[in-house]
Amino acid sequence: MSEPRVIKKYPNRRLYDTVVSRYITLADIRRLVTERIDFVVIDKKTQQDITRAILLQVIAEQEHTGEPVMSQDFLAQVIRCYGGAMQGLVGNYLEQSLRLFASQQQQVREHMRGVMGADAYDAVTSLTQQNLERWRAMQEQLFHAMAPSSAPARTAETSEESVGVAGAQEKHI
Repeated sequence: MSEPRVIKKYPNRRLYDTVVSRYITLADIRRLVTERIDFVVIDKKTQQDITRAILLQVIAEQEHTGEPVMSQDFLAQVIRCYGGAMQGLVGNYLEQSLRLFASQQQQVREHMRGVMGADAYDAVTSLTQQNLERWRAMQEQLFHAMAPSSAPARTAETSEESVGVAGAQEKHI
């Protein structure tokens, strides 16, 4: 396995890609991530690895300029998790959830390649429903672990929101 690409961050806040020998932007960092190019960002002054901070800047920029992925409520809940006993569990849970989601997206793509006509729509609907059910199960496990005596009650409103999410996913796929 090759060494990760080194990006240097200078005190003037500019990022320098040592492989292509030029300054780059956060959009270039985003491209490296989407192309799965392994990299590390090093602060030129302190020599510290600041990759996570730069990735958070990319996320903040994406959330600000495009259609947000994370709601205000979601962000507030994530902030509340910091410093608590469940902090590590929440990070692991979110990471596994996104991996599951990406895996299922890949399954849909592969299935769509082999399927034509009405079967394709049925396959997407089925996988979307499976994804939603797995997501709910993982959420319930997390909420149960965080507060076993105050597990969230399912309401008609929650069920309607879930149906809306599934419908929205079907439209986007």
